[in-house]
Amino acid sequence: MNAHKTTATTSETQFADLSDRKIAYRSIGNGTPLILINRFRGTIDTWDPLFLDLLAEKYRVITFDYSGIGYSTGTLPTDVKEVAKDVKDLADYLKIEKAIFIGWSYGGLVTQAAMHQYPDLVTHTVLLGTGPIGKRVVPLEQSFLDHALKPINDLNDEIVLFFEPESEESRKAAKASHDRIVQRIDVSKIPSTMDVFQLYFAGGENAAEDKENYRDKLKTTKTPILIISGDHDTSFAVENWYPLTRQLPTAQLILLPQTGHAPQHEHVNLVVNYIDLFLESTK
Repeated sequence: MNAHKTTATTSETQFADLSDRKIAYRSIGNGTPLILINRFRGTIDTWDPLFLDLLAEKYRVITFDYSGIGYSTGTLPTDVKEVAKDVKDLADYLKIEKAIFIGWSYGGLVTQAAMHQYPDLVTHTVLLGTGPIGKRVVPLEQSFLDHALKPINDLNDEIVLFFEPESEESRKAAKASHDRIVQRIDVSKIPSTMDVFQLYFAGGENAAEDKENYRDKLKTTKTPILIISGDHDTSFAVENWYPLTRQLPTAQLILLPQTGHAPQHEHVNLVVNYIDLFLESTK
């Protein structure tokens, strides 16, 4: 990369000034827009910058904070259908007519809601470390809750939450990713109080109820879907996808060994290559 190229760690934080709130976002790279839709407690600071920079070699990569989270104003809605409106409103503000959605964890639920609500906006969907909307087959592991709800997470928490503690290679990847992320992070912007956590939890509960029947709509969607999961995801176990095997006409599932909840932070190059191949092969 040349010295003048904007990267994830040098990109400007901008704001979509909407009538009722401001949505913070960053944009790097050029080409087809990728809109990244974040995890529980995630902000624009908590994506691995290497992952963003590698994607930005071919695409325009847009990260943003949900309403009421991180650098954005407003309040996080308690229904993922309403949270998904942030994606549409930001795309409209940026005059984006077609985009690829990439959702991680809780953001994967928001992504599915956005995909079904705004089919004319989305061309492809990538789901990372997440599950289908609807009732879970395998619930959250207690170890995830024990670490996810601490006001501030350290590297040891991140190893448990996002990687595979039993694997030395995974622990090394956790340290490398952590060191990249801390180059640009404002910890004070990360949601840390139970009142905000409850907004996320309510969204997750509404997604489990699936009153909009989004889960069934996965069976008829025309949108190509790539699912990348770790084999030990303590938050969204890959087994939650298995009841839908052979029922999803456009979905591809990749399972990575000795990998946790953040496959894109643990196997950065591999996941970017998978995403690129998927996008190139399903035009």
